[in-house]
Amino acid sequence: MTHPDFGSTSLGTVRRRSPREDGARPLRVAILGSTGSIGTSALNVIRRHPERFDVTVLVANRSVEELERQVHEHRPDRVVVADEDAYSRCRENGAEWAGGRQAILDAVVRPDVDVVLNALVGFAGLEPSLVALEAGKRVALANKESLVAGGDLVLEAIRRGGGELVPVDSEHSAILQCLNGDPEASIARIGLTASGGPFRGWSSERLARVTPADALDHPTWEMGAKISIDSATLANKALEVIEAHFLYGVPYDRIEVVVHPQSIVHSFVEFVDGSVMAQMGFPTMELPILYALTYPARVGDEELRTFDPIRSSPLTFEAPDREAFPLLGMGIEAGRAGGTASAVFNAANEVAVSAFLAEEIRFPGIWEVVGETLVRVGSRKVTGIGDVLEADRQARSVARSLLPHHKPAPPESDT
Repeated sequence: MTHPDFGSTSLGTVRRRSPREDGARPLRVAILGSTGSIGTSALNVIRRHPERFDVTVLVANRSVEELERQVHEHRPDRVVVADEDAYSRCRENGAEWAGGRQAILDAVVRPDVDVVLNALVGFAGLEPSLVALEAGKRVALANKESLVAGGDLVLEAIRRGGGELVPVDSEHSAILQCLNGDPEASIARIGLTASGGPFRGWSSERLARVTPADALDHPTWEMGAKISIDSATLANKALEVIEAHFLYGVPYDRIEVVVHPQSIVHSFVEFVDGSVMAQMGFPTMELPILYALTYPARVGDEELRTFDPIRSSPLTFEAPDREAFPLLGMGIEAGRAGGTASAVFNAANEVAVSAFLAEEIRFPGIWEVVGETLVRVGSRKVTGIGDVLEADRQARSVARSLLPHHKPAPPESDT
């Protein structure tokens, strides 16, 4: 598989300049997933820099009331509601409104869009990424599943369309900043840091009693429900390892996960000469969002906290507990297997997480369902998006069939 050349360019065909070609007009941004945590953080950034950014498109799934408030403030030209039923309840005003999946794909290729910030949740984000990249857009990527489920397809879309891919995740933004254009051959190791989630150090017995409320209470980051659960199981870190493999062309055996509870070091790169570069800062998604929009330029922002090494101390690091959190190893092995294996892992995990949040399965049931699904569905070669779509469909079907076998234990009687 051919990976992007990082010697003269950065991610894919990212040219080391801002996509704001003339350096004067505002950068025109489409935000997919505008009502989620990443989308609202992006709008916070844009609100502080009205001379630099113009919101052209807003896309949400079904949070109609919040979307209408955003439309009133930011005045986009195009608004899309992915859920058709939710779209039918919209009060259209001041913009072109549309509903459904195709409307999202039409929006990302508009000529008045410079950057597509893809913060959609789950597998639904893959096709918009592919379409935007083939249309030559910069994609500021916060949708892990685009690369996890369709990494080879994303790289091919970049080659065909000349689009640009810049990561929004704090870990991958950190790696991009550490690399600063250095070629892949100079990388000895990538270190992906993980907070460890809310259950770091817990025994298997305690994990068996975890509730959705427990798992949603992340110690350092404010995130949506899906990614909060993925952080609690360490599935999120497995997805990021797969992303790093595709983003930076680094083999899996040179990508290491390190637990760093303070979430100050967002990731690091060790080079072949023994030098180590790390990117640090207080936990906030607004910094990597701003960097992804303006890369390779840096823009001042007084609202982002000045780093204080004294307040941040001490910084600690430890190995992840792969036995207590087996999804980390499962996901990485799916990535190593190649083909549709990582798409199967992703789909089964989405089904299992949804079931856990609905209190249909136990917390350990998440990795039990994913593991069984991987065995039953297996993997096959990816020749096009149809292979990924079919693997996703099969994995979801199998995972759903397994849910009844992993129901929570009935509450203990008081008598």
